[in-house]
Amino acid sequence: MGERSKIEWTDHTFNPWHGCCKVSPGCDHCYAERQSKRSGENYWGPAAPRRFFGQKHWDEPLVWNKRAAAAGRVDRVFCGSMCDVFESHENALVDWELTEARRRLWRLINETPNLRWLLLTKRSAAAEYILSRTFVAHAWLGVSVEDQCRADVRLPFLLKAAAAGWFISIEPMLGPVDLSEWIDSPLINWVIVGGESGPGARPVHPDWVRAVRDQCLGAGVPFFFKQWGEWRPYRLAPEPRSRPFAGSHDWGDGVYSQRVGKKRAGNVLDGVIWDQVPASGLLGRTES
Repeated sequence: MGERSKIEWTDHTFNPWHGCCKVSPGCDHCYAERQSKRSGENYWGPAAPRRFFGQKHWDEPLVWNKRAAAAGRVDRVFCGSMCDVFESHENALVDWELTEARRRLWRLINETPNLRWLLLTKRSAAAEYILSRTFVAHAWLGVSVEDQCRADVRLPFLLKAAAAGWFISIEPMLGPVDLSEWIDSPLINWVIVGGESGPGARPVHPDWVRAVRDQCLGAGVPFFFKQWGEWRPYRLAPEPRSRPFAGSHDWGDGVYSQRVGKKRAGNVLDGVIWDQVPASGLLGRTES
């Protein structure tokens, strides 16, 4: 299912299970829930069961690891595109199943040294607690924050968590995010930013993205701008009779965002594609 991922900042995706429940505004238009329900699955919400997988599914990363080793490289694996690895469940049986799947995942990660596992979560407090009691080699912990409120609450736990590397994902970006309190920490290895896509997508102001980019450049942290999402920003020409295009969002400062679709909106910021990644296998801030 994740042989070559369509997600721009990873090589593969792997999910120990399918299903999750919403915890903050960034979850409002969850693509994973939408995709799952489209295929007839019902594994979403606090009371719903989760979908678990057989041995064939769990063997896939072993194949990726073998190929990466033969090629002399380290591949990135995004773990949790259709779940949150650190969630708990209100049903005791399902919660036990999650715990057992998570233990199985830790064993798999420790067995695949040529894979750099990217564990992305909104449950940073749970991640810090669990990782303090479990050694997981080759795993980077990422925390997803969509606005300043979520950054202030979640990021302190990121810096306390035991991991091989640490990264921040601001996607979907729903407001300005000031990372100055955390970006200078030598623990922060990477920052990913992206606008929202899909039905109901909310636009992102270009100045929000620029501010994070500039903080990353100042601190020497690789910056990856994934996408504008459904909305592409633009400025009107200065003529008095200028009017925004149809289907536009007026930010009130001379900037507009037009809904053109993810593909047309692209990922160019100020004429540049920002696709910086940390050097494979390194904890420092060398860009590749």
